[in-house]
Amino acid sequence: MENGQLPGVRQVRYEPAPGAGAGIEVLSFEELRRMDRARRRTRPQRPDFHVLALVRSGTGRHTADFVDHELGERSVVWIRPGVVHRWTDVDRLDGPLVLFEDEFLPAADSFAPVCRQLDEKSWSLAVRTADLLADSRSAPAPVRAHLLSALVLCVLPGEPAPPGGAGEHAVFRRYREAVEARFAQRHHVTDYAGELGYDVRTLTRATRAATGLGAKQFLDGRIALEAKRLLAHTELPVARCAERVGFDDAANFTTFFRRQTGLTPSRWRATLSGR
Repeated sequence: MENGQLPGVRQVRYEPAPGAGAGIEVLSFEELRRMDRARRRTRPQRPDFHVLALVRSGTGRHTADFVDHELGERSVVWIRPGVVHRWTDVDRLDGPLVLFEDEFLPAADSFAPVCRQLDEKSWSLAVRTADLLADSRSAPAPVRAHLLSALVLCVLPGEPAPPGGAGEHAVFRRYREAVEARFAQRHHVTDYAGELGYDVRTLTRATRAATGLGAKQFLDGRIALEAKRLLAHTELPVARCAERVGFDDAANFTTFFRRQTGLTPSRWRATLSGR
């Protein structure tokens, strides 16, 4: 099994429908259901692209990396590349789903949670922009990219700029990308600080401004998330899961995992059978 692969999770590649437009596509929950008669949407999957979904009506549920979200009118779901998720119950939902590749992610990218609820004004602007994007299939790519940027701004209105402004935002973005690339090899913030050319205090300040967590908490959380994915979606022994996230000693991994979750890896894995 190659590093990063999860046998129990379907890898979903971006393959736009004919005429959808390069890099950005809009469909609906109804189309999703029609294309997925086998209901694969209810099983764990991991896309390599963004999905931004807006719920116009109905109620349902979505699960992203072991967190369940109740969905209803004016709910917005943002599934980012690499997130393990499933459409737990979307049989009664209506609304658009915007699929786009990472290169189209606008500069207004936020570190908001997967699921949130919009107020009426923001919702009205968001759905109108999504409708424009859906009707722009034949428009030039730059036009569609600008519409996507506008949609993101509608979905995440009023997000306070991180203290320190765009500079700290950029610092955290670089840290987040470095952690994503090397969390299984580097478990110390000092390693990232040296690589990126910042001191630890700068990384901690920027990370706390963006996420509410310190740099070490953010790093440990990413390691723990991958450990959970391995325990949940593979049959690897705990010791092999430990190795995959950079622990040479299984006992140290168990101590780390229990500190993060309150349970040993074996116990945490056993609790999944009751979900």
